[in-house]
Order: sequence, then C-alpha cells, then structure tokens
Amino acid sequence: MAGHSKWAQIKHKKAQVDAKRGKIFTKLVKEISVAARLGGGDPEKNPRLRVAIEKAREVNMPSDNIKRAIMKGTGELAGAAYEEVIYEGYGPGGVALLIEAMTDNKNRTVSEIRHLLSKHGGSLGESGCVSWIFEKKGYILVDKKTIDEDTLISIALEAGVDDVRNDPKEESFELIFPPENLKEVKSALQNAGVNVSLAEVTMLPKNYVSIEGDDAERMLKLMEALEDHDDVQNVYANFDIPDEAMSKVSA
Repeated sequence: MAGHSKWAQIKHKKAQVDAKRGKIFTKLVKEISVAARLGGGDPEKNPRLRVAIEKAREVNMPSDNIKRAIMKGTGELAGAAYEEVIYEGYGPGGVALLIEAMTDNKNRTVSEIRHLLSKHGGSLGESGCVSWIFEKKGYILVDKKTIDEDTLISIALEAGVDDVRNDPKEESFELIFPPENLKEVKSALQNAGVNVSLAEVTMLPKNYVSIEGDDAERMLKLMEALEDHDDVQNVYANFDIPDEAMSKVSA
C-alpha cells in the first residue's frame, strides 16, 4: 500500500496548489455536472454529487460555481455535454494504469492520452486489460500524530471499516472500507475528534509492481502528465516506488 498512500498524499497537496490557480476547478465542475446529470441535483440523495461538492469546498470553490455546475448537469443551464471515458494501459516497468476522463470530444482525448503514454514509456491497452487489477473502495488517511492505533481501530471497526493498515514507513494510517460507507465512516471519525487528512472513493490495486531507477522516474513523470491533463479526472496505478523517488516529487 505504500505506493498508493504516498501518491494519494502527493495528489492531495497538489490539489491545494492547483486550487490557487483555478486549475482544479475545471475538473471539479465536470465531475459535479456529470454527477448531477446521472443522479440528480440533490446531494443528500446523490452520494457521488455529495462527495464532489465536498472536494470542491475543500479547495474553496465559490458556492456560485458549484451551483452553476449542478444546474448545467440537471439541464437548468446550458453547457457542454461531457462523457465519462475509462482508458486502460501500461506504464514503464509494466505498471497497470486505469485512467478516468470526462470529455466533450472522445477522439481528441484518446489521441492526447495515447501521446502522453507513448512519450513517457507507456502504452494504451484494450478495454479490460487491467481493470480486473483494481477494486473500488472507500479510502481514508489519518495522521498518526493525532491518534494511537488501538483507539483508531476501535472507532474505525465500529464505523464499518474493513481494514486499518499501518505501514511503519508512512505518516498516516490507511482505512479501507466499502465505498458506499464513506459518509458514515468519515462522520464517525470526525465526531470522535479524529483528524481525517484525506477521504475519497478510489480504485485500489489488488497487487503491486515494484519499480525503481529510470522506470520509477518515468512513471512518476507520466502520472504527473496524466493528472495535469484537463480531461483526466483520476489516474490509478499499481506501482510501488522507493520512498526517495517519491519524496522528490512531493518536495
């Protein structure tokens, strides 16, 4: 889990930086609009929309932006019609990649994604080639400085968490649970005074590929390039990279 935990924290920090220049807003507007279109504009009845709105508030997106994005999704305001697309492929060293995108032009997006993969030593694969490696899970990170493991396990298990993971090399505990339990688990932890540093629904790999050296460097550059693409919402990968290499990216 070290690779996932470290990259999740890097992504979270990057989102805060991107928020300052408005870049993350574009991706969140797409997610909110699509979530509202598929499940309705009421976040209490639409878990996906609720999570998207929470992410938007975390990066201080103005309420008017959120409202307009919902209205575009429900058809109350005119706007681009975004489609959800999932690309599967491989990165350096045989790392599996699952890429979630939202686009109003699938031909353009697939061409650009293929170019990014090729440029950084990866390749686009067929549908289904790596999706079996990943499982949708609720995922929470808790800072180890704020609570001891035994107390956290007691709270977490009562809240419906399946697994609490403690990698000695990491600064956070990892909590894994069914994705539909995200709201309940997060609320239970916060009500108990636990500092939740990251809470999301993600795709966790069932197995990992260890890479280092040039492959690790190229893999991280590929991840950054994909994450930076305007149409890409999420990138999931099953790499395990040495801490030193990961630290260079987060610095």
